[in-house]
Formats: sequence, C-alpha cells, structure tokens
Amino acid sequence: MSKPSYKVADIELAGWGRKAIVIAENEMPGLMACRKKYGPLKILKGARIAGCLHMTVQTAVLIETLVELGAEVQWSSCNIFSTQDHAAAAIAVAGIPVYAWKGETDEEYDWCIEQTLVFRDGKPLNMILDDGGDLTNLVHGKFPQYLPGIKGISEETTTGVHNLYRMFKEGKLAVPAINVNDSVTKSKFDNLYGCRESLIDGIKRATDVMIAGKVCVVAGYGDVGKGCAQALKSFGGHVVVTEIDPINALQAAMEGYEVTTMEEASKQGTIFVTTTGCIDIITGDHFKNMKNDAIVCNIGHFDCEIDVNWLNVNAIEKVNIKPQVDRYTLANARHIIVLAEGRLVNLGCAHGHPSFVMSNSFTNQVMAQIELFTKSSQYAIGVHMLPKILDEEVAHLHLEKLNVKLTKLTEKQSKYLGIPRNGPFKPDHYRY
Repeated sequence: MSKPSYKVADIELAGWGRKAIVIAENEMPGLMACRKKYGPLKILKGARIAGCLHMTVQTAVLIETLVELGAEVQWSSCNIFSTQDHAAAAIAVAGIPVYAWKGETDEEYDWCIEQTLVFRDGKPLNMILDDGGDLTNLVHGKFPQYLPGIKGISEETTTGVHNLYRMFKEGKLAVPAINVNDSVTKSKFDNLYGCRESLIDGIKRATDVMIAGKVCVVAGYGDVGKGCAQALKSFGGHVVVTEIDPINALQAAMEGYEVTTMEEASKQGTIFVTTTGCIDIITGDHFKNMKNDAIVCNIGHFDCEIDVNWLNVNAIEKVNIKPQVDRYTLANARHIIVLAEGRLVNLGCAHGHPSFVMSNSFTNQVMAQIELFTKSSQYAIGVHMLPKILDEEVAHLHLEKLNVKLTKLTEKQSKYLGIPRNGPFKPDHYRY
C-alpha cells in the first residue's frame, strides 16, 4: 500500500516542536524512567503500535519513549482540533510516521487513522494504543483481517473504556484490552487534576471571560466534573452541578455546590461545561433559556454532549470570532458562544493537560503496552486492569520530582496491617 511517510500542517514547525518536547521531558519523570529501565532491553522490539491519541507535545514524549523501547510506531490524533502542529512536525522529522494536523475534516480524520494500520514493510499493526475507541472500532469494523495478529489494546479514556466493555458484552471484542483510564494514577490525576488546570486555560484563551462572580454550570460530577468544579470555584465562580447519579450528586452537595437539573441551571448560568460522555446534555430547549452571550463548552471526549447541530440549523446567524470560537444569534435575539464546536475545549482552545500529569497517564500506557506485548498469552479476550503494584509504581516514579518523602513501614507495622512493606498497599476494591 503506497502512502505518504507523514502528513502534517507545516514541517517547518519541527524546530519549535523539538524545543517544546525537550522541556516537556523534564516534566515527565515517569516516561523518562521507563526509557532508562526498559530502553536498553528493547522490550517492545517487534511491536508495531498504531496509536490514535491527541498529537500533542506530551504525546510526542510518549511516542519517542515507545520507540526507545524498541517499538515501531505510527500515529494519528483522536480529535480533529487537538493536534499541536509543532509537535506533529517534530515527530515527522524524527522519522516516525504521523498523520495529524489541527483542523482536520471528519473525512481527513478517518483517512489519517487508516494510514497508521500498515507499516513500511507491509506488515500490519500488532498493537493498538487508543483514546476514545475510534481506532479500535475501525479495525474491528472495517479491517477485521488484522485482528488475529493484534496482541492487545490499551485504552486511554472513559469513553473508549465504555466502548470496550460494550463490545465485550456484545461478543464483538476480538482482542485483549487493558483499561488504562481506571488506573488510579490516570483517572484520579489526569481526569481530576489535569482538567482542573486545562479547563480554565481553554476558556480564558478563547474568551478572556472573568469567571469570578459568574454562575458556572458543570454537567456531571465524576472525576472530570470534580476537577472542573474545583477550578471554577477557585476563580470565584458560583458552581451549579447537574447529575444523574445520587452518590455523585450527594458528593457535590457536600462540597457546597448547588445541584439541580439542566432545565433549571440553563436559566441561571453564564458558563456551561459538559463532562459526562453522554449525548444530549445541552439541547435546543436549554439554549433558549440561556442568558445573552452564555459560554458553552465541552470537556468530554466526543462532540455529542452539546447539540451544536441544533444551533447550526435554528440560529439566525453564526459568526466565527476566531478559530474554535463561534457566536450564534438565536431567534430570541440572545447570543450563545460555543467553544471548539462542542469538542474538547482544553485541547481545541488551549494546549490540554500539563506535562507532569500526562506523565502519569502515559506511563500507564507504556506499562500496558509492555504487559500486553510480552505477556499476551496471560490475557484472555476481555477488558483488564493493570496490577495494583504497577499503579503504585507509576505514582512512585513521580514523587521525587515533587520532593515527596515517603514513610517506610517497619516490619512490625507490616505484620500488624497484613500488607507487604513495599506494597501493594491497598486492595483492588479500595476507592481513593
């Protein structure tokens, strides 16, 4: 199959990208520790990894870590707006096939993913590293001939994990998969602390809005919602939460947030953030309730939470203010400002999560790829979790950077608690 060796927006951006990657490496101690430990062993030699994950500077460090460990890697982005073009250019110049640029069409997006399936020697992928499930679904649906040779899938995000469990339940999953998202050092860090910083970055870059004093509506109070609510509250916003789960709703109430329905919240809010991963969270009826120039954005994986299509059909006018910022005029003469066309606001309008927290997530990805590639016979078709001891190792690799000094159990304490001195320290059912 003839294909270009890469396709990016501007290869001349590679120098800038390389400088940014060097800085990011210093903030990603987990990945650098993986290079030091596993690089000399070339533990992933023979792996042909097709990756579909936001092509950012942080992802570039992940890609080059996998290559350092011996893998062949080909890459596409999992969102049409999330690519950082300088990072993509740097990876292309490094000789790694990458097909990603900011502002792809849906058709170009699909084309980019397809370019990653067959490698230069004509051999197909044998590993999948996915974020959201698009690559997994494409291979299962359109290229099933490659499935027998694939050793495993590692999945980054909540939406993709839901997809894997659904596929397995329906008997459609043909490959063992590791749920990276629900590793504690991913979901309780990337989803919570990452969103806590990158949400505000996206909203501010897009709108320059003052958050203090505004009513800010957060749809969903999972880990992502918790981080978003904390961030908005810390800037002086009055946070209102919507939830379907009584446990999450009670948590929000106990944190001091008002909890109500979107039907009510849509009349109060100035800033709206969806975090649920579900469809039809903000619909036409909600838009009609909103104040003039209400800001509406999404930080869930797919663009299904906000009914942007309703605006495109029913608004009197749509004005593009700047890339990924659109202002709609409704029939009631009020305006709605939509960020990133309802896609991930932190990557569409800013640079996503900081490098340090992504080091947590991506170290889990490396561990998962190693597990599935080197121990594939030990993983039946299904959705698995990384062992607790590896989750704790990922955390341990990041402590020195923050000058954390761990207390060490004595032999007496270890026996008293009935846990090993070096872990794992918590049972699998423990909720952090």
